[in-house]
Amino acid sequence: MASSGTAPQRYTVHRYLGLVDEGILRPDDPVELLEGLIVAEPPANPPHASATRRISEALRTAVGERAVICVQQPFLAGRYSLPEPDVAVVPGQLEDYDAIHPSAALLVVEVADRSLQQDRLTKAPIYAAAGVPEYWIVNLTERCVEIYRQPWPKRRRYAVTLKASPGETITLAALNDTSVAVANLLPQRRR
Repeated sequence: MASSGTAPQRYTVHRYLGLVDEGILRPDDPVELLEGLIVAEPPANPPHASATRRISEALRTAVGERAVICVQQPFLAGRYSLPEPDVAVVPGQLEDYDAIHPSAALLVVEVADRSLQQDRLTKAPIYAAAGVPEYWIVNLTERCVEIYRQPWPKRRRYAVTLKASPGETITLAALNDTSVAVANLLPQRRR
């Protein structure tokens, strides 16, 4: 029995997935594994859901058949992390992921309003450690896209951080002939 003041149990991805097999978690429970901790995901409000749809559509149009677009699906980011990014562009074809979760990505995107601190402080290091070459935070509060590039996996950080605003386009680092307009990623302002 753990005494008060001890660290919480840290789950591996294997053990975490076993919780579903054991019936402790359901496959559709709104949780993800971050750094060995099971973290609840808040329900998406309408702007968050709209941005996720817009991002997936813009990337699907831009990338075409050259990669797979995953929406709110598990991404194997190491032994202790299985986040479910809002959108991920992963290499290969659909059938490559019939029996496994992606463990490599060309781009990972998180939509942030209430989750901004977690997306910056927890998820950015996870994606950098996994070697994801580019990570975007679609920041709904500031109406911009925070772009993180050039991961330093051992340092768990990105070397380059940029911001792009409506009116600008972003060229994907891994697919340098592919770009998307920032305005196409953000929901319309409320009137």
